[in-house]
Amino acid sequence: MPKRTLRAATLARRRGLTPEQVASQSLVLQELFMSLPEFRQAAVIALYAPIHHEVETEAVAQAALLAGKTLLYPAVHGHDLTFRRVGALSQLTPGRYGIPEPAGEPCDPARADLIVVPGVAFDLRGRRIGYGKGYYDRALHRLEGSGRLVAFCYEFQLVDEIVGEPHDVTMDLIVTDVRVVRVNNHICEGEQQ
Repeated sequence: MPKRTLRAATLARRRGLTPEQVASQSLVLQELFMSLPEFRQAAVIALYAPIHHEVETEAVAQAALLAGKTLLYPAVHGHDLTFRRVGALSQLTPGRYGIPEPAGEPCDPARADLIVVPGVAFDLRGRRIGYGKGYYDRALHRLEGSGRLVAFCYEFQLVDEIVGEPHDVTMDLIVTDVRVVRVNNHICEGEQQ
């Protein structure tokens, strides 16, 4: 399926989720993520502020802050995505595209142990379809294959195959509301029948 068609179909399905579905599926996903050794061992975690029925991240943010982890959030700066430290979610204010962003000095995303990336669709090889602007691809391309790029998505956003392009950033770990996929060795954990 062409990227454009898959993007439109998946976004339409995500828009059809009720607030209750978003909250409950997001909580299941976040709890699954927080049970992973990668989360427990991470000292610095980058998250995104969800919009348009994306998987919520607040439970992870609160747990990370409570555990004394450093928390980063992205901010759009021109054509680039920068990451900035956040000490509380109240420090996020609407930025470009209406997405909550932090203020303050940029922090190199290479300092993060885990970077949670939103997207429209992902495949079992870690390929991602974003919104088409390329912000995450440009910001994270040099970290590809480092074991720290994590996708959060609903199970229906995970498809068998996406035709990737050279500039597309590949995820290392995909967490859905049903399972965890470790991309490098294609292991699925917690898959429900």
